Amino acid sequence: MKAFSQRISSFGETVFATFSRMAKELGAVNLGQGFPDFPPPDFALKALSNAVQGYQQYAPLFGMPELMSTLAQSYSPRFQRDLNPSHILITVGATEALFASIQALIDIGDEVILLEPFYDAYPADVIMAGGIPRYVPLRPDESGQWQLDLEELTKAFNHKTKAIILNSPHNPSGKVFSAQELDAIVNLAESYDAYIISDEVYERIAFKPHISIASRPGAWERTLTISSVGKTFSVTGWKIGWLIAPELIVKNVCKAHQWVPFVVATPLQQPAPK
Repeated sequence: MKAFSQRISSFGETVFATFSRMAKELGAVNLGQGFPDFPPPDFALKALSNAVQGYQQYAPLFGMPELMSTLAQSYSPRFQRDLNPSHILITVGATEALFASIQALIDIGDEVILLEPFYDAYPADVIMAGGIPRYVPLRPDESGQWQLDLEELTKAFNHKTKAIILNSPHNPSGKVFSAQELDAIVNLAESYDAYIISDEVYERIAFKPHISIASRPGAWERTLTISSVGKTFSVTGWKIGWLIAPELIVKNVCKAHQWVPFVVATPLQQPAPK
């Protein structure tokens, strides 16, 4: 048989599948895969039960209107702008939003800056799009707080930089990026005309106030904010995520999204805004 594609040749099993399998085999506490340790709220389970009795056919391509409207209302104050459903795409969890976004943005040879440590899908997504990951490490200071070296970050940007992936609140360190750090990232992205892909799935599980980078001056036009219902409500198995961005970006990410899942599970979208 002919060889499999080069783009997957360097991939092993995701560490999260490995951690979960080993934890089960050894009877260990699973500190790898992101399962919240609290049960889903009763209202979420009741809403899901009701949804099973409702409409069961394909959802609209961009998502169920009620969920999109709820997200627009929820994020408008945080982003300090009036959002509407045209700014939103519903995806199969945040994972698919990341994949579709990178497919829509990255061409062969484009560089994407990743802050280490990182969710292991980031470099895989970049490589599958033909891009080149460039790594900038976070380092703990004397007090154990993880810090971003802005000089090192500045050196990573160049004319090939197409995007930077930000994860705040950060997995696995728990770091919440400050307004000053976010503004520095925005300034660099503006200088090199790069996109900002902001993974914010832990936005409601943080020990200090979380700031969405899309709310910072100059950020909205180039920022793709990604989150999901899974972590917040302990329903990771639902795989209901979303992308929030300017309409032009959403439409182009949807061009990739439509060939991955096409649409997202209808009954699981319906209880999400309840």
